[in-house]
Amino acid sequence: MVKLNKIYTRTGDDGTTALVTGPRRVKHDLRVDSYGTVDETNSVIGVARLTTGSMAELDGMLFRIQNDLFDLGADLATPDTGEKVEWEPLRIVQSQVDRLESEIDTLNAHLDPLTSFVLPGGSPAAAHLHVARTVSRRAERLMVELSKVDGEVVAAPALKYINRLSDFLFVAARYANGGGKADILWVPGKNR
Repeated sequence: MVKLNKIYTRTGDDGTTALVTGPRRVKHDLRVDSYGTVDETNSVIGVARLTTGSMAELDGMLFRIQNDLFDLGADLATPDTGEKVEWEPLRIVQSQVDRLESEIDTLNAHLDPLTSFVLPGGSPAAAHLHVARTVSRRAERLMVELSKVDGEVVAAPALKYINRLSDFLFVAARYANGGGKADILWVPGKNR
């Protein structure tokens, strides 16, 4: 159980922050940037949910994703160093990826086929979901970059989850656009 009695600790005043296992990293460290961008994704999804309340099934999916994103942040903030820890670290697991894939399929079954790329926009919900999609793609880029650094581990389920999330958010945006009927399609070279 998480218990937060005091919000400010002053320990980060020197420009560092602590990982769950204790070591301190500078706040612009790639791992900190990765889980910070996952947090940003979660916040943008929270804003999107302000517009999805009338779509109960979608809103429930987004709520589950927000919880998963806290799991993902905890996963990233607890690097697997191979050292023994006194507790089992929270990790993204394959069943979370599988659920996300299933929810993509559920929403996608309601969509018109695509005939072009989709421009972000349409309904307010779709516009917010497209912003969330692009922020999640940035989180993915950072996580992949982190995974390529010697000594830094990002587990495969975490990478799969963040990759599927942007797919989910794309499909969710189309779903929020009346099943794709209100999508704004890209017209190549239209303004030449």
